[in-house]
Amino acid sequence: MTGLKRIGAIALLATAFAAAGLGTVFAQGKGMIYYLVPTLLDEFQTGSIDAITKFMGDVGYEVTALDAQNRSDLQLNQVDDVLNLDPAAVILAAVDFDAIKPGIEKLRAAGIPVMIFDRQITSTPSDLTSVAGTVEIGHIAADEALRLLTEKKGAARGKILQILGDPGDPYTLDIQMGFEEKLAAFPDIEILTHAAMQWEATNAGNIAQDQLLTNPDIDLIFSHAAHLSVAVAAVLEAQGKAPGDILMMSSNGAPVGLDLIRDGWLQVEVEQPMYAQAAALAIFADKVVNQEALQPGTYDITGLQSELTIEDWGPNIKIPGAAITPDNVDDPKFWGNLQPPTEPVAAIE
Repeated sequence: MTGLKRIGAIALLATAFAAAGLGTVFAQGKGMIYYLVPTLLDEFQTGSIDAITKFMGDVGYEVTALDAQNRSDLQLNQVDDVLNLDPAAVILAAVDFDAIKPGIEKLRAAGIPVMIFDRQITSTPSDLTSVAGTVEIGHIAADEALRLLTEKKGAARGKILQILGDPGDPYTLDIQMGFEEKLAAFPDIEILTHAAMQWEATNAGNIAQDQLLTNPDIDLIFSHAAHLSVAVAAVLEAQGKAPGDILMMSSNGAPVGLDLIRDGWLQVEVEQPMYAQAAALAIFADKVVNQEALQPGTYDITGLQSELTIEDWGPNIKIPGAAITPDNVDDPKFWGNLQPPTEPVAAIE
C-alpha cells in the first residue's frame, strides 16, 4: 500500500470511528484495542469479535475489528495502519503464522503490546497468547470415546476411525497426540487414522465411505471438526444407517456439531473454548497494556481451570475444552449456541 493510500485508509478509519460516536468512549475509557481477524467466513471468527468486544468492554476498552479477508498481505497492511492510530494494544489472529512475524515485531518495537488469540505464534515474542489446550481436547475426546465404547460393548474395546483435519495444521496434530496417547493404554481399541486434506468436508465423507467398505465393524468415528461430521453423517444416512448405529464424535463446538447432537447423529462434541479464550485476554489486558509482568500459575477463566506459563514466545495461557453431550447441549456457555456471554469479567489485580 502506498503512503497516500495508507493515509487515506487511516482517514477512513478515523471517520468511521467518529461517525460511530467512538471518540467520547475512547476519551473516557482506557483506550482502543484493534482486533485483527483473519476472516469472517465462519461462526467462530464472527463470534470471537462479539466475545472480545464484550469482555474488553467489561474491563474498560473499546474494540475495533479489522477483517483480513484471509489475506496475509492485507493483514500486514492493517498492521501498518494501526501503527499510526496509537492503540492501547492489538489482538491478532494470524492469517499466516510466518508472514505476520515482521508485523508483530514492528508493533512491539513501537511500544504497542500484541496479544495473540487462538492461532499460536511461537516464532517471535508477543505479550500474551490465549489458546485452547488442544492436547487436552484430545484427552477429553479419549475419555468420552472410552465411555461410549464401554456403554456400547461392555468394555473398553472396539474400532475407531479418526478423521484429522489438514495434517499441516498443529491444531489437529495436537488433538491426535492427546487422543492417541490416552488410548494407548487400551490394547483392545484399534484406531484407524486418515486426514481430510485442507479440512474439506467432502474429503472426510470420502474417507468414511472408503473405510466403512473395508472396515464395516467400525464402532466410532471421531472427526476433528464438526463440519467434517456433517459429511460423515450424510454418508451414514445414505448407507441406510440410523443415528447411533455408529457412534460419532467431533471437536471444536461449532453450531452444526450441536445440531448433530440434537439430531442424534453425534454423541459428543468437544468444544474449543472460544468464549474463555476471549475472556482471558480481557482479564489480563490491564497488565499487558501497562507492560506489567504476568505471573505463571493456574487461573479460573469463566469456570475453566487454565494454566499460564512463560514460554520462549512470552506468556501463554492454555484453556481446556469441555465435552458437549445431549444432556448439556443447550447450555449457552458453549459458543456453538451463538448466545454471547452476559456475565462480566474483571481485570486481574
